[in-house]
Amino acid sequence: MKSPRRALIVVPRRLGDVLLATPVMRSLKRAFPECAVDALVFAGTEAVLAGNPDLEHVLTIAERPDVGAHLALLGRIFRRYDLALSLVPGDRSTLYAWLAGHIRVGLVIDETKHAWKKWLLNRWVPFDNRNVHTVVMHLRAAEAIGIPPRAEVIVAPRAEDKQAARAALAQRGVAAKYAVLHPFPKFRYKRWHDQGWIEVAHRLKQHGLQIVITGGVDAAERAYCATLAARAGAADLAGTLTLPATAAVIAGAIVYLGPDTVTTHLAAALGIPVVALFGPGDPLKWGPWPHQYTDLSNPWRHVGSQHHGNVHIVQGNALCTPCFLEGCDRHTDSASDCLTGLPARRVIDVLERQLAAAHAT
Repeated sequence: MKSPRRALIVVPRRLGDVLLATPVMRSLKRAFPECAVDALVFAGTEAVLAGNPDLEHVLTIAERPDVGAHLALLGRIFRRYDLALSLVPGDRSTLYAWLAGHIRVGLVIDETKHAWKKWLLNRWVPFDNRNVHTVVMHLRAAEAIGIPPRAEVIVAPRAEDKQAARAALAQRGVAAKYAVLHPFPKFRYKRWHDQGWIEVAHRLKQHGLQIVITGGVDAAERAYCATLAARAGAADLAGTLTLPATAAVIAGAIVYLGPDTVTTHLAAALGIPVVALFGPGDPLKWGPWPHQYTDLSNPWRHVGSQHHGNVHIVQGNALCTPCFLEGCDRHTDSASDCLTGLPARRVIDVLERQLAAAHAT
């Protein structure tokens, strides 16, 4: 296609979805260097794009906006873009792309009730929510208009993020060799057990590593991390840094351990050794994209602990894993037996293999 002057990537979803849309931003910018690329995301998720060199502007809209907010957004985007790509198959994302772009491309669920979305788009790509990794799915939208896909998840901490990270580590007496543990996902059904984190921390200390715990600003998360840090003798950074500054902390780590959450995706993209804990979630769809993995095939399978590049996935213990559901009680605040029954020894063994491989290189 002819080089667009302005393009909009529409991704109104959670932090992980936004981060895993960065390969499309990179692909578009590399194909059309003179194009000004913007992103439209939910307010509160824009931090994951801080410092992204492929973007001109990041526009935000509340997850539940009032009429005034929608009208204000309409004034900013209506037919302002030569190209708009919707990377979410939902109604709002498709409508935003239709309003914004002269040429509109998007992901659509290929069912009768979603057929109206096809009429709003110049080109559409069938959305597969089970058999295609999110990065690959996003890139298919770019391929639909002849843009060469670049499977690079972009995390780019700025100078101020790196300075905040250095200051936070120095304040807590953390030296060069440290491991990062990120124990608290947004939803309980993705959470591992407390004793596992304690055993991992003690074992990593025996390898000469200091332990750094990261986390967000939520009160429950901060309280959990503070208690865990006290028990493990770790430096607690939960709630003290922005997401980009947290990424800068992770970038300096020897190894990272975390659950199925956006911070684990950040760690994988930064290229450090990563161990990711998966329970009910589907690694084929949401496994952290390995650093420098450029193949456009799925890096992960649905079932089994597995390894690609800098990332090891440790899947929980249960015959029903992954069930693709929200915990054993089917809601986000329920526990998952596959994770609560995952022994620390399995995780430690993988971490030690990661450390040995890093030492060998």
